Parts: sequence; structure tokens; C-alpha cells
Amino acid sequence: MPTGAERPPGAATGRASNARSTLLAVVQPSLFSEQARAPRPADLAGVLCAQGQALGFGRGVAARLSVVVDEPWRADELARSCAVRDLAAERGSTDEGHPVLRTAFLAELAPLAAAWTRGAVKAVPAGLQLDGAMLRLWAVTAGGGDGRGYVLGLDPHAHGTHEPLAAALASAGLAATLIGPRGGGPALRITGRRRVARLAELVGEVPVAAAPASWPA
Repeated sequence: MPTGAERPPGAATGRASNARSTLLAVVQPSLFSEQARAPRPADLAGVLCAQGQALGFGRGVAARLSVVVDEPWRADELARSCAVRDLAAERGSTDEGHPVLRTAFLAELAPLAAAWTRGAVKAVPAGLQLDGAMLRLWAVTAGGGDGRGYVLGLDPHAHGTHEPLAAALASAGLAATLIGPRGGGPALRITGRRRVARLAELVGEVPVAAAPASWPA
């Protein structure tokens, strides 16, 4: 019988075991977080969740994504996101001076454009599952805090996407309230400390040059 100062070889204390478990819990990312898998072109669905537009070319041979944003850092971060996915893109500005990001016409984007188009209308793909990479690009495109929660902007010209995107957020554990134009929308507002913290975990680190209020915490 071992004394209190002795332990069988290989035996671990409950404290050590708990410490290892705690460490694993801290360093292991969520299976759905932005860092959980390699970047891919399909992640740009997050841009289409907001005001982004997809334009096909040559009967589905290629497609281009474009989006007008309200701050330069958003266009810069979207350009970086395209670069890590080997998607050629350029930054510019509208006649009114708003930053814009456009990709080239690319075969890699054709499936995404086809999935988000029904006839000539922008539509959310059936069964859309939002993960961290998509949510990050949605937040980069049109996300920000409003003092009551975290808001993800919607496309004002694609009203049919609003309810399906609210359902997709709810399926991801991020139930949100739909905000109309009178409330500063269209947008989806995520409230509650736990939900916003979950969103922050999923989308990852604050982008370079983004104001803290632009990112969930």
C-alpha cells in the first residue's frame, strides 16, 4: 500500500489531470471557428450574406464577386481574404467615393454564384450552414456593434434573403433579431453576452485597422 508521499508509476493527480483538461479546452478551437479549416473560395458566401453581389459569366464558366463597403479597412481585409484563397481581386471606389472590392471573373467562384442565384435573383442556398470563416467575412463586410448587441448587415436589395439568413444564424446558435430600415437596417442583431462571445470565438481575431466597436468581443 503506497503511503501519502508515494504513488504508483504513471499515476496522475486529479489536479494535474484537471489542469491538462483545462489547457486542452483553452487551446482547442471550435470545430466551426474561422481557424478550424483551410480557407476556401466558398467562404466568400459571407460577403453575399451582406450586400455583396455575384455576377456569372459564360453560362456558369466563371463568376465575379463585388461589394461596396463603408470603410477602407473592410475593403483591405476583404482583399487579404481573397489573396489567401488565391482569388485575384482589386480595390477601388465608387463615384461617390465609397470603397469597393471586386474579384476577377474566376472559375473558382462559379459554384458560389450559382448557389446564391435563383433565376436572376439573389437567394440564400437551401440548408446554408454558417461557419466561422463565412461569419468572419460577413462581419468584415457589414458588421459592427450598435450599443445593444452586434449587428450583421443585410442586402437592402435582396429582401428574400433576410429571413433565411436569420434561420441560418439560429441554426449556428446565434439567434438574432431582424432590424428594419427604421432601426438602421436591414440587419440582424445578435444580443446577449453568451451569443456575442460565441460569435467572437467563431470569427477570430480583430482585423488590422478595424475599430474595436466593429468587431464582436
